[in-house]
Amino acid sequence: MKFRILLRSFNNELINLACQQLRSTLLKTEADCKINGVVALPTKIKRFCVLRSPHIDKDSREHFEVRQYKRFIDLNTESPSILDLLLKTELPAGVVCSLKILA
Repeated sequence: MKFRILLRSFNNELINLACQQLRSTLLKTEADCKINGVVALPTKIKRFCVLRSPHIDKDSREHFEVRQYKRFIDLNTESPSILDLLLKTELPAGVVCSLKILA
């Protein structure tokens, strides 16, 4: 079976740490699994422009941005114990992990 582990975060360092943790736990298992490396998807950047004063001085503005980082790992395995291991793995706070079964 093929699985895709998708990781999302607003912090680049946290998502890299989570990828290293997942990869090391998968490599430590003795079950037969093939890991296709950590693939970085494009960073989504949302930018906002806000007026500093609501009534006057339209020329005075502030700019903010939110960056969302994404990574995925493809995994080929036949043993169900790896799924239990993935679900029990503790990831840093601020990283969202989703598991998808590919055909």
